[in-house]
Amino acid sequence: MERKHIYIAYTGGTIGMQKSDHGYVPVSGFLQQQLEKMPEFHRPEMPLFTIHEYEPLIDSSDMTPTDWQRIADDIGENYHQYDGFVILHGTDTMAYTASALSFMLENLEKPVIVTGSQIPIAELRSDGQANLLNALHIAANYPVNEVTLFFNNQLLRGNRSTKSHADGFNAFTSPNLPALLEAGIHIEVKADKLNQPSVGPFKVHTINDQPVAVIMMYPGISPDVVKNALKQPVNAMILLTFGVGNAPQQPELLDLLKQATDRGVLVLNLTQCLAGRVNMGGYATGCALADAGVLSGYDMTPEAALAKLHFLLSQSLPFETLRTLVQKDLRGELSYY
Repeated sequence: MERKHIYIAYTGGTIGMQKSDHGYVPVSGFLQQQLEKMPEFHRPEMPLFTIHEYEPLIDSSDMTPTDWQRIADDIGENYHQYDGFVILHGTDTMAYTASALSFMLENLEKPVIVTGSQIPIAELRSDGQANLLNALHIAANYPVNEVTLFFNNQLLRGNRSTKSHADGFNAFTSPNLPALLEAGIHIEVKADKLNQPSVGPFKVHTINDQPVAVIMMYPGISPDVVKNALKQPVNAMILLTFGVGNAPQQPELLDLLKQATDRGVLVLNLTQCLAGRVNMGGYATGCALADAGVLSGYDMTPEAALAKLHFLLSQSLPFETLRTLVQKDLRGELSYY
């Protein structure tokens, strides 16, 4: 059987860094040199791969929506020449990029796997070798036609992933959706419904930088904090609330949120908890937010919600349509349960 050919978009990140007197630094061509020395990547049962190194290599803390667009366009330009795509990316904002790509790449029929490492691939005990090897193997042999994130032997839906450990190998979790696949002694598919048929042709959407405020509720928060965050040009706000979506019932705070939604600001309610969902009908404090026009984000991660807001706000849509779509499951990013 003809070997699959996977396109690797090497955007940067720890995986390809080299040790220097000032810590790990990105060095052009270094990752490719290391992979040439590793025979396991060139075994006949592995797919062929082509590496496109970005110039300059990007520290993931510097990633912007412009970079998301560059990656999405890169996949679009090479979509018909390759059997799958692996995005090498720094871990700090990997879940944001995976979430954004899930919305930007519509009607995918090929795998797009985002991965990286906590230790550079050239270093002893690096997790980069296993992460990249597995990502390539899965893309060729277990193709999941959506944007996913592979890390520490688990394939997660990209827009359900979040970085939950700063320096551990088990850096990412999917708190509200089990892993799609686990790579143990055997590669085991865990999800029941994978590779849903596309409903139209593959399309790359364009997104633009959007002014989105993110506010974490805390005991005693001053309404002035929210008031200042809602100043123009903000056109959306994510509220990270307590428990199932509760916030202080301060009349001034609620009035600010009502004024914001009345003038066309999307205000989305997410829980501060790692797992679980918003249910604004559960307590009076949540009901008060709903009465002020705040929308439930259900069980979306903050990364998915931010990416989704960028995606929707980049389109010329009426405000009520935006309010409907932000609560609709577009790419498997939320559950209503």
